[in-house]
Amino acid sequence: MADTPLVTTVAAAAGSEQVSERDTSRFWPIAAILAAVLLWGGSFSAMRVAVHVLNPWSVMWLRMTIALIVLIPFTGRVWPKTYQKGDWIFLLPMVIFQPCLYFFLESHALVLTTSSQAGVIAASVPILVSVGAWLFLKESVHGLTFVGFVVAVAGVTGLTLMQTSGGPAQNPVLGNTLELGAMVSAAANMLIVKQLSSRYNPWTLTAMQTLAGFIFFLPGLYYMWPVDQSIWTVNLILSMLFLGSLVTLGAFGLYNWGMSRVPASRAATFINLVPVTAVVLGWVILNESLNLFQIIASAVVVGGVYLSQKAQSRM
Repeated sequence: MADTPLVTTVAAAAGSEQVSERDTSRFWPIAAILAAVLLWGGSFSAMRVAVHVLNPWSVMWLRMTIALIVLIPFTGRVWPKTYQKGDWIFLLPMVIFQPCLYFFLESHALVLTTSSQAGVIAASVPILVSVGAWLFLKESVHGLTFVGFVVAVAGVTGLTLMQTSGGPAQNPVLGNTLELGAMVSAAANMLIVKQLSSRYNPWTLTAMQTLAGFIFFLPGLYYMWPVDQSIWTVNLILSMLFLGSLVTLGAFGLYNWGMSRVPASRAATFINLVPVTAVVLGWVILNESLNLFQIIASAVVVGGVYLSQKAQSRM
């Protein structure tokens, strides 16, 4: 029997509702990832304030300490409910790669190479994650996604080369090697988090990483003893609270949660937006320069990310 107008209308409404639910389910993970990118971009300005008066190890230890304090009221919720035998094989490398190795390698890399060269290398993370997701997680990656990566990398390269390098590099070969090691650590961490998020709450994984970072960067406490108490200005205190609660805990937690609900390769494409947000927020907050070339380069990065996302959404 032919469909009546009422049946057709109900079917169309049901189809529209399913599309709406699907769009909503996609919206929140992407929104969480974008929020993490925005917080990471803002962390550069706060880190410049902090490392100007504190040893980098002290800054990292304080970040982890503040994050753990914020987590205390939620201990019952983030405590692992179940543990599958053998998961330590994944959990241990996860916390070693991020935050331990990542921050250790990158902090030393920036002493030996220029920030511009490091920024270009950092743009490799989405490509590393996508290749790793294809190899180890059996994710399908659209060819157009890699075209978007190339466009985004070109934009990041132009953006970072416009930044002040801070003088000649002391040892660019070693510094760039360490920076690449940091990016490999970041990519490996993302793939492991994606793998474990099917069995563990992403916030539980974030709490594990925070605790590992607190222990690893404990030597930073030693460097704080000789520090003059007068350095603790309102600006420094607010910067540390921002870095500890909203970046170390908030950004990584949001990104882990978002990535648990979308393909790892898709989540990784947004990483290239971090230098864009860093430049824009540096201009807004610290009155740093923002010239036409940087604006064009930022637009190229956004275009590359959009192209990659468009390709992924078709799959």
